[in-house]
Amino acid sequence: MTAEIVPLRKASGAPEASIDAMLGLTASGLNAVNAVILDRMQSEIPLIPSLAGHLISGGGKRLRPMLTLAGAELVGYQGTRHYKLAAAVEFIHTATLLHDDVVDGSEMRRGKAAANIIFGNPATVLVGDFLFSRAFELMTEDGSLKVLKILSSASAIIAEGEVAQLTSQRKITTSEQRYLDIIGSKTAALFAAASRIAAVVAECSDAEEQALDDYGRNLGIAFQLVDDALDYSSDAAEMGKDRGDDFREGKMTLPVILAYARGDAEERKFWEAAILGHRTSDEDLAHAVSLVERHDCVTATRERARHFAQRAADALSIFPDGKAREAMVEAAHFAVARGF
Repeated sequence: MTAEIVPLRKASGAPEASIDAMLGLTASGLNAVNAVILDRMQSEIPLIPSLAGHLISGGGKRLRPMLTLAGAELVGYQGTRHYKLAAAVEFIHTATLLHDDVVDGSEMRRGKAAANIIFGNPATVLVGDFLFSRAFELMTEDGSLKVLKILSSASAIIAEGEVAQLTSQRKITTSEQRYLDIIGSKTAALFAAASRIAAVVAECSDAEEQALDDYGRNLGIAFQLVDDALDYSSDAAEMGKDRGDDFREGKMTLPVILAYARGDAEERKFWEAAILGHRTSDEDLAHAVSLVERHDCVTATRERARHFAQRAADALSIFPDGKAREAMVEAAHFAVARGF
């Protein structure tokens, strides 16, 4: 997976990218999805809905379910199967977030205390398992083996991506290609699956299925690239997590990979110590941010994100023009514009 780098520039007088069109396109569908989510997160064990609700109702945009709903609008699907499947997608995503926060020892998620901080690691892991199980219940109720294969395969790929990230943590030699492979698994796989299943329930052609898969996959990569850039360019309120979390956890994200590659011997020595966990103070973080800025690494990361966002938009070219396609293209550009 490689990227042709396109210079990132705001066109003079161009309107700001927004997700509003996507929200408008999927609003009624999201109400139906939210009803499924609320129903299926219930349990006779009070801790389960309490902990799950802490994250599910915590301000997330439901972007992945929105991809399923928007894809269904794009291909003209008239049924209701996609509501339960979009809920399954959100349960898979939420479960991975709960598990990730335990692995990373995160203290914030979506601008408030992470579930593991409030409820403890054991409960957080187990409720994540519960949500995975609910997701698979919804998949089997749908009855499509093809849908089940797509979403179960995505779940396995996400887990592989998280393990790959864990094994690359604190390794300064992690390459850009290795990094792109990791985010292609841990983030983009679910974006791709969420988009593709809309074409499956609508019984679309293989070409249309693949186009929606390509859209979601490239959008997911662009989204994660910008997330990783924001860790070195935004505050906690904007990100919904503590600034510098990736830095302190020794994660080799693209801004660090580029700063290390572009730095002199002294700068590289700093990065080697920081990624190993020996330089993690607030002063060290400030120095890391200054090095990332010195070598224009946030802009370079956004340029790569813009490339993948354009690939996402181009993937939709086989579909006719209309509100759905326009909203999905704008959502791709919004993924890059966040925090810019």
